[in-house]
Amino acid sequence: MSTIINWFEIPVSDMERAMTFYQRVLNAEFRRETMAGVDNAVFSYDQPATGGALVKGDRFIPSDKGAVIYLYTPDIAQALQQVEAAGGSLDFGPQVLPHDIGTIALMIDSEGNRVGLHQPV
Repeated sequence: MSTIINWFEIPVSDMERAMTFYQRVLNAEFRRETMAGVDNAVFSYDQPATGGALVKGDRFIPSDKGAVIYLYTPDIAQALQQVEAAGGSLDFGPQVLPHDIGTIALMIDSEGNRVGLHQPV
């Protein structure tokens, strides 16, 4: 195992709005699919990188409580400039971390999820 995280899912209540948000903030591209009755917008990724998706279904409820995932961005300042315009809000940061870890911030996405952004050094 090269990483403890092998997949992530971000709950959404409005798939089109959520896709538009992540496209604007992170320039994300998606592949749409339905699995087990759950609407998925899978973030574009190359194996063996960790994959993940926006998910819409009865068992998936957006929340700003609980676990936080951090999504990669090459330019955190640029991404944060897009958050409010895309329908979200800034929750924390940006904060430069010690030991050359990089810079992080927390945002509330268009669906109400608290999601982290990380720009490595």
